[in-house]
Amino acid sequence: MQIEFCGEWYPVTREATYTIGRDADLVVDENPFLHRRLLQVSWFEGFWVLANIGSRMAVTVTDGAGRLQSWLAPGGRLPLVFARTTVVFTAGPTTYELSLHAAEPPFSYTDVSFHEGATTVGSVTLTESQRVLIVALAEQMLRFDGSGRGEIPTNAKASERLGWALTRFNRKLDNVCDKLDRIGVQGMRGDVSSYATNRRIRLVEYAITSRLVTRADLALLEKGVQ
Repeated sequence: MQIEFCGEWYPVTREATYTIGRDADLVVDENPFLHRRLLQVSWFEGFWVLANIGSRMAVTVTDGAGRLQSWLAPGGRLPLVFARTTVVFTAGPTTYELSLHAAEPPFSYTDVSFHEGATTVGSVTLTESQRVLIVALAEQMLRFDGSGRGEIPTNAKASERLGWALTRFNRKLDNVCDKLDRIGVQGMRGDVSSYATNRRIRLVEYAITSRLVTRADLALLEKGVQ
């Protein structure tokens, strides 16, 4: 097993557990919002296992191609059965993406046609303005070629980036979240106090891991969708 983060590769052996966090075997950042140890990778009864050992942060886990996706809550464990598994999580204003690569995965896909950006977990059709809104929120993550970190802008900054009025941006964000909620995407709804922040975080995590938007969609920002 190897972990890729920000262009660096970190080997994991079967003999010991490997932790990921702010003060761990793999230090992803000194971000005070990040758990000292958030994730743990270990070999258990013939499988690599990813465990969320944090106390309050959920992480999004996907097969790497956006076909399957799980939301791993604190205390949760998940076998790593794919050749490449992508993990995305957010601490404070920063979103992180890393990938785990298994040399001998126990599961492989049957070869099927798959088009990035056209198919996702739970089929959903976006208008061009809805797509560019998501791209504006996920821009920093999309600009990484592979795993890395990026800041999620506030609604005000994202609307300014697009040249939209904030009321228009908020209305379209409501529409996107409602659309994803209807196909079963978790985290698009929440209580009044945390809704605005949490849904933006969850939207970016879902969009990145499911390939709802890709690096190619960055061209929409330059095009300027009205």
